Amino acid sequence: MTDKPARKPARPHFSSGPCVKRPGWKLDNLATDSLGRSHRSSIGKERLKDVIDRTRKVLEVPDSHLIGIVAASDTGAVEMAMWSMLGPRPVTVMAWESFGNDWVTDTVKQLKIDPTVLTADYGQLPDIASVDPLNDVVFTWNGTTSGVRVPHGDWIADDREGLTICDATSGAFAQELPWSKLDVVTFSWQKVLGGEAQHGILILGPRAVERLESYTPEWPLPKIFRMTKGGKLNDGIFKGATINTPSMLCVEDCRDALDWAEGIGGWRGMKAKADENAGVLGEWVSRTDWITYMAPDVSVRSNTGVCLLLRDERIEALSDDDQKAFVSRMVKRLEAEDVAYDINGYRDAPASLRIWCGSTVEREDLEALTPWLDWAFEQEITALTA
Repeated sequence: MTDKPARKPARPHFSSGPCVKRPGWKLDNLATDSLGRSHRSSIGKERLKDVIDRTRKVLEVPDSHLIGIVAASDTGAVEMAMWSMLGPRPVTVMAWESFGNDWVTDTVKQLKIDPTVLTADYGQLPDIASVDPLNDVVFTWNGTTSGVRVPHGDWIADDREGLTICDATSGAFAQELPWSKLDVVTFSWQKVLGGEAQHGILILGPRAVERLESYTPEWPLPKIFRMTKGGKLNDGIFKGATINTPSMLCVEDCRDALDWAEGIGGWRGMKAKADENAGVLGEWVSRTDWITYMAPDVSVRSNTGVCLLLRDERIEALSDDDQKAFVSRMVKRLEAEDVAYDINGYRDAPASLRIWCGSTVEREDLEALTPWLDWAFEQEITALTA
């Protein structure tokens, strides 16, 4: 019987979104002079513009691309692009996990477009090379619920005629994004930055702007989706004039996170730290006989939301529901010990553990976690077979 480990993670926050705050984060670190002020005031607009400017610097977004802060997190940013830009060309939607499937549903059932849908099971990637460059394409860069990411942007044609709409949440700040290949990029602060919820980032390349100014959708657009006035881009959105009221507390929190990100080397330093963190789990998986990756192909395996399957034959003999119940008992046991919070797999995914390895996680906390995972598994398998 494995003894209960003596050492616990200093920060047991391994949730995949919202993910843990940066190391050393304190509420007292945040500027407060913008709180209680209008986001239309000079200080409000200055702070919003500061987030845009620092995002550009940390992510190395080229001047050709515009950056805006929009409503409703990454979901709002993706749907803002889809509702405003899809329609004039054939559409391809790729789905290999839950959020990609949401964009399929939006395209088929809400916009009533008949897209080409490229799918793959959890842990796999669709045939990205088969994407028609004549089509608009909607895809996630990093599949948070399956632990699968696209390995690069080489499959996106430089002379494409369609737009690329990329949901990059949980990938931005942790993986290299080829900006010349991406016409629309979206993400949210609560993923890799460890920021607060409900705000999305929308990045538009020149081809996306051209689409907005040359195409009017057949369907009505809600106010929070409207990016043009009189057929021209409302460029105020990309200078800090948000369509609806943002939380200035969340804005100040994002500024703090971007300060930290810049201090560790921008997205490159954040990626290096995420790679190192994912490597800690990789070393443990390689020597552990009851666990394996949901994504068997290392070239498409995420370095942020790492998804793991239980491969013990006693677990595999159980029904899907019983496998999920087993994992849930493990997760609850770890949470009760204040060792790991929120590491159950996504509700629509197979029975799994999902452990965040982004750069706001400390390596030593992951090193402290893995013996506890072994302990929790042994406790539950012993109870199951007693």
